[in-house]
Amino acid sequence: MSGAALLPKGASYASVTAAVSDPLLEQRAGRGWWIAFAIGCAGTLLMGGSIFWLLFRGIGIFGNNSTVVWGFPIANYVWWIGIGNAGTLISCMLLLTRQHWRSSINRFAEAMTLIAASIAGLFPILHLGRPIYFYWVAPYPNTMGAWPQWKSPLVWDFFAILSYLVFSLLFWFVGALPDFATLRDRARTRRAQVFYGVLALGWRGSARHWARYESFYRIMAALGVPLVVSVHSVVGMDFAASTMPGWAESIFPPYFVVGAMFSGFAMVLVLAAAVRSFLRVEGLVTLDHFDAMAKILLAGSIVMGLSYATESFQALVAGSETDRTLVAFEFTGAYAWLYWTQLLCNVALPQLLWFPAMRRSIPALIAIGLLVNVGMYLERILLIINTLSRPPVSSTWQIYAPTLWDGLLLAGSIGFFVFLFCLFLRLMPAVSMHEVRQLVPEGER
Repeated sequence: MSGAALLPKGASYASVTAAVSDPLLEQRAGRGWWIAFAIGCAGTLLMGGSIFWLLFRGIGIFGNNSTVVWGFPIANYVWWIGIGNAGTLISCMLLLTRQHWRSSINRFAEAMTLIAASIAGLFPILHLGRPIYFYWVAPYPNTMGAWPQWKSPLVWDFFAILSYLVFSLLFWFVGALPDFATLRDRARTRRAQVFYGVLALGWRGSARHWARYESFYRIMAALGVPLVVSVHSVVGMDFAASTMPGWAESIFPPYFVVGAMFSGFAMVLVLAAAVRSFLRVEGLVTLDHFDAMAKILLAGSIVMGLSYATESFQALVAGSETDRTLVAFEFTGAYAWLYWTQLLCNVALPQLLWFPAMRRSIPALIAIGLLVNVGMYLERILLIINTLSRPPVSSTWQIYAPTLWDGLLLAGSIGFFVFLFCLFLRLMPAVSMHEVRQLVPEGER
C-alpha cells in the first residue's frame, strides 16, 4: 500500500497538521468524548472504591478458595499485559518493515500500551496478602540482608513490567518530540506554549536533530521487538515453569506472545474507531487502515485456533491421564460454556474478516474487536480456573465462583483505562503528524 494512497486527495502539510493539532488547540471536545469521559470517571471511582475495600477487608473478598488460589486478579493482570504488549510491538515491527499505514495508528497504539501495562502492574500487587510489602520483590540494600526470591514469578513479573514500561515510555516520548514542537509553535495560549514547550525539549527541527532522531528511533525499534517478545514470554513462563497439568507446556511462551498481539490488535481496532470519531480525522485513519488491521487480526485468529487444537491434541495423544481428564473437563465440565464461548469469539467470529465488506465496516470491526477481547479474557481466566479446579488429587477438586468484588474491580479497571485514554486524546497528538506528513506527495507539499 503506497503512502499517498492512504491520504485523501489534495492532502498537504498544512491540512495534516491542522487535522491533528486543531482538536487539541482550537476545538472543544465533542459529545462522544464527553460520554466516554463520564463513563471513564465512573469506572475510575469504582476501581478506587474496590481497591479501598480490598485493602480494608483483605483478599478474602475475592472468590478464591483453598484449591483455586488464583482467580480474577491474575487473569486481569495477564489480560491487561497482553493488551499492553501489542502497541509497542506493532509500532516497532511495522516501522522496521517500512509499513506506511503505521503512521496513523502507532501513536495511540503506544499510548494504549502505556496505560494497559500500568494497570496490569497493579494486579500482582493487589492480590498480595500484604500489598504494603510489594517492594520486597525489588533488590534493595537493607539491614536484614534479605534479597528477593529469584525463583518466584512475582520477581520475574516485576522486572519484566518495569523494563517494558520504561522502554515503552521512552519510545513513545521520543517518537512524539517533533509533534510536541509543532504544537508548541502553533499554541496561542501561554499555558499551552509552556506545556508543549517543556515536552519538546528544545526541538528545532534542524537537519542535525532529524539525523540523530531517525538513527535513535530506529535503533530503539530494533531493540523493542525482542524486549516485547521476552516480556510476554516471561508471563507465559509464570505458568510453564510449574508442574500443574495444563500449564507445564513448552508452547506457552510463544502462545502468550501471539495471544498478546491478537488481543492488542483487537483493542487497537476499537481505539482507532474512537480516535477517528472523537477527533474527526477520517482523512488520516481511513478504511484502508482498518482493512490492513483486520487482515492481521484474521491471521492471529487462525494461529490461536491452531494453538488451541495443538494444546488439546498433545494432551490427548502424549499426555498423562491427568492431562486427558483436564481436556475433558474443558469441553464438558462446569466451565464448558465459557470455553465454547471463547472458541466462538477468538476463532469462529474473526473468520468473517475473510469478506472484504466486513473488513471495511467499522461497526462490524468494533463488534469483532470487543468480542475478541471478551474471548481473550475468558481464555485467561479459564487457563487458571480449569487447571486449579482439577488438580491431580481428586479429593481437592473444587469449583471456582467469582464474587461481586472480582467483577467490580475488573469493570473499574476498564473504566480507568477509558478515563486515561480520553485524557490522552485531549492532551497529546493522537496521530503522528510528522510521520503522516512524510506520506504527502512532493507536488502537494
